[in-house]
Amino acid sequence: MSDVAIIENFVEKYKALKEEIAKVIVGQERAVDQILISIFSGGHSLLIGVPGLAKTLMVNTIAQALGLDFKRIQFTPDLMPSDILGSEILDENRQFKFIKGPIFANIILADEINRTPPKTQAALLEAMQERAVTVAGHQYKLSLPYFVLATQNPIEQEGTYPLPEAQLDRFMFAINLEYPSFEEEVEVVKATTTDAQLSVDALFAAQEILDFQNVIRRVPVADNVVEYAVSLVGKTRPKASSAASIVKDFVGWGAGPRASQNLILAAKTHAVTKGKFSPDIEDIQAVATGILRHRIIKNYKAEAEGVTDEKIIESLF
Repeated sequence: MSDVAIIENFVEKYKALKEEIAKVIVGQERAVDQILISIFSGGHSLLIGVPGLAKTLMVNTIAQALGLDFKRIQFTPDLMPSDILGSEILDENRQFKFIKGPIFANIILADEINRTPPKTQAALLEAMQERAVTVAGHQYKLSLPYFVLATQNPIEQEGTYPLPEAQLDRFMFAINLEYPSFEEEVEVVKATTTDAQLSVDALFAAQEILDFQNVIRRVPVADNVVEYAVSLVGKTRPKASSAASIVKDFVGWGAGPRASQNLILAAKTHAVTKGKFSPDIEDIQAVATGILRHRIIKNYKAEAEGVTDEKIIESLF
């Protein structure tokens, strides 16, 4: 099958996937789109939102609709790396045997990732980057496709360990979940306070997702679009000559080269979901906020004056 035919097939299946997810998840369309773009680009996502916005339900529903194995890890202050990765035990034959931890699944929901100390947060790093984990000197490959979707609660800051910038950079998207509208909340309440059982059908197989990821990577990108993405990221760096004045005033640290790579990959996926065979500047702008939000470190002046990440990023377009 040609790449064009595969992309046309993907557009149909993506539309059906969105409809399947919408059976359970009311609204939050933008968040669902960004998670799916991240998955088909081979990236990870960080979901930021107050309790009760169905973050866990959303990830579980997406995993079911994609036909993937899903595990949830609740991060707590006493969680140890071995609780995530697994550990070696002595079996009845006095031989060491590796018992796999919950990290061995296709989709991992790292719930409240900022509740656990840095040592345990770091246990995820190798898995996210290398798609493998090392325990007692042995490396174990994770089954593909592999995604980490982490959640973070923005309001309860007591007893939290903010993610280091190096780990934040491993996430392709930082996705802000908003409160539902009045109509959406009415619909949620109606749907969840009866005895109706909603089921989600699996529309994909693991290998199919990997095939779509490979086709998306082969999508051609015009030089001017790549240059636009790189210059957009360059404008976020306050010491760069191309830095915008708003950046010089309100940003302490800008995005690194991984942001440029993620912009192009996500723009390719965004274009393909719309049935296009090559991304343009509009596709870059459509994914830029989620990709740059967590990579721009604002200074005290920005915090004091209430300047948001979104305002800074949109002013760069």
